Amino acid sequence: MSDLPTLPVTFRPGRTRAVLLAAGVAILVVISAVAMLLEQLGPGERLSFILTGALIFWVLAQLARVRVVADDGGVTVVNIASRRHLDWAEIVQVNLRPGDPWVFLNLSDGTSLPALGIQPGIDKQQAIADARTLRTLAETRSVRHPEEPTGQDQG
Repeated sequence: MSDLPTLPVTFRPGRTRAVLLAAGVAILVVISAVAMLLEQLGPGERLSFILTGALIFWVLAQLARVRVVADDGGVTVVNIASRRHLDWAEIVQVNLRPGDPWVFLNLSDGTSLPALGIQPGIDKQQAIADARTLRTLAETRSVRHPEEPTGQDQG
């Protein structure tokens, strides 16, 4: 298909990522500046202010690192605290229903995996386009059994 991207391709919530990282930097800078400007603070207190700002930045950076990477070998889903690689054949369905906070991948083992790298929060149209692209990639790259009919609706 000519409309499919060349692999590897990375899906991530670009605007959300920019907002999170910018907010993290701003918070770190403001808290550090306050720590330096408050004359009554001792060195340990200043350090605790700066470490608090750094911790807030780290948390926001973890939220911003979510992504879905599709390559020839399958899909790697990087969420806030986890990373999981899936073979193409493991992905049964890619879902982004109205009201969903992010894409859900229905897997061949009967479970569902949230893929936070595609989320409609700030940029809904981009998330819908990314979900469609990932769905098409999964459908075209999944291993099909030769005896399965193709081109028929198996509803």
